[in-house]
Amino acid sequence: MSSIQHPVLIIGGSGVVGSQAAAMIRRLHPNLPLTIAGRDLAKAQAVAGKLGVEALAADLSKPDLGLPETARFSAVIVFVKDDWSHALRFAQRHGIPHLSVSSGAFEIGIEAARFIHAPQAAPVVLASQWLAGAALFPVLDYARAFSSIDNIHVGVLLDEHDMGGQAALADYERITQSGSATLTLKAGRFAWIAGEEAKARYRSVDGVELPATAYDPLDVLSLATATDAKDIRFDLAFDVSASRRAGEPFSTESVIAIEGVLRSGKRAKRSYEIVHPQGQAPLTALGVALATERALGLSGGEALKPGLYFPDSIIEPAYYIARMKEFGAVFTEANANG
Repeated sequence: MSSIQHPVLIIGGSGVVGSQAAAMIRRLHPNLPLTIAGRDLAKAQAVAGKLGVEALAADLSKPDLGLPETARFSAVIVFVKDDWSHALRFAQRHGIPHLSVSSGAFEIGIEAARFIHAPQAAPVVLASQWLAGAALFPVLDYARAFSSIDNIHVGVLLDEHDMGGQAALADYERITQSGSATLTLKAGRFAWIAGEEAKARYRSVDGVELPATAYDPLDVLSLATATDAKDIRFDLAFDVSASRRAGEPFSTESVIAIEGVLRSGKRAKRSYEIVHPQGQAPLTALGVALATERALGLSGGEALKPGLYFPDSIIEPAYYIARMKEFGAVFTEANANG
């Protein structure tokens, strides 16, 4: 039973992914109080009513988020881009964890600056990795078989019918169009690539090749720090998933390739596939739920102390992957060479 008295504030919790994340948190921790918040109070109330939790109107453009002065919360989760950084400042004023999922690699300076100026105020979790960690944690787990890694390549497919709500679309358009270049790691050096260099091909799990482009959620930063790989690249295909080509509902796919020296001393290149038959939203919701429970000390250790965190610095990959499988993700070792 949760001993936390104040609710977790979920801003954007009435959206496609936010509502699933709220339901996921509710499923994992039925006694943890939640508050669904958004600009449209009626939509927030509709989601909150199904979960048996509270709903409030919230406005990110206001320093107090437009919330009642007496309102108290245990954490703040933000599913939409906070252009003002008001939600983070709100969390810092109240000394509670803040978790965000909408920033590209070129945008996190805003959150980092806010943390640097108040490092003892609150735990700040930057969870804008792909689907809040759904590719990152499998890579970290697979990487344990290697003593040294030359190359990590992650290709993901987002089905054209699986964008989600308006907030997700806004994030996609902003990250793909606002940034002039995409972050990669080449020969041990961080490099921003654009134009022809950013173009790629993605081989879907059914073997069909699709156009893709380099993309920069926070995975490259996390993986570069955790693995010491020499080359890291993350590509995104926004197209038709293999399941939909076969006449089934859309799915989401991740194809991971790691090349290096195994702990046995042999050189190897290994590839893996991860598919969720219900698309991206359940995996994003799960990632947010796991980061939230860890921040609050409901799993994996004590509640986080003030600091700046990536999810991979606070959650064990094996636990994350076990939860992914429990909630429907299918893992396959595509091939092993070496």
